[in-house]
Amino acid sequence: MLKHFKGWRQLFLKPRFLKVILLINVVGSIYGYYWYSVQLWLTPLKFWIFVPDSPLSTTLFSLSILLILCQRRIPFLNFLAFISVIKYGLWAIFVNTHFWLLSGQVHWVEVMLWLSHLGMVIEGIVYLRFFPPSFFEWGAVGVWLAINDYVDYAWALHPYLYLQAQLPVVEVITYCLTFVLLFVTIKVVWRVRS
Repeated sequence: MLKHFKGWRQLFLKPRFLKVILLINVVGSIYGYYWYSVQLWLTPLKFWIFVPDSPLSTTLFSLSILLILCQRRIPFLNFLAFISVIKYGLWAIFVNTHFWLLSGQVHWVEVMLWLSHLGMVIEGIVYLRFFPPSFFEWGAVGVWLAINDYVDYAWALHPYLYLQAQLPVVEVITYCLTFVLLFVTIKVVWRVRS
């Protein structure tokens, strides 16, 4: 099993593969900011950092991959990027699936969003395994995620939802995702760093 993982590690860290992942995430980020353009236009500039959760996470992921390509690492950025693409990937998968269940409508745009966010989850898990965080990075990122969750729902800056009826369930799922991801990753940190 470990032999196979080492082979995959070599593939995922090859410059050619990293460049493809970088390109995919840059294009996805651009589309994501376009997706959020109306909400950003209606939101005061000082709160923009809290609005486009998915494209911001893929932008951070892109920056992290670019630094890996340049043989540089910023561990805090890596962990923030990797955990964010996992969280907001899962979040979008849930929101789209929940919408389909409530409305009975499935459109190609939501299917494309569902699949692209599944890709975010997968890439976050893959690269998190290669670059586990320290306790400090885990704590700092945990604080950021908690603040972002609070601001999203206490100040109504969360991404627009398809249906208003989704809000109570999505809010709970958002907090649960943060808690579960931090719980799972602290176990990884403890195992790797102890």
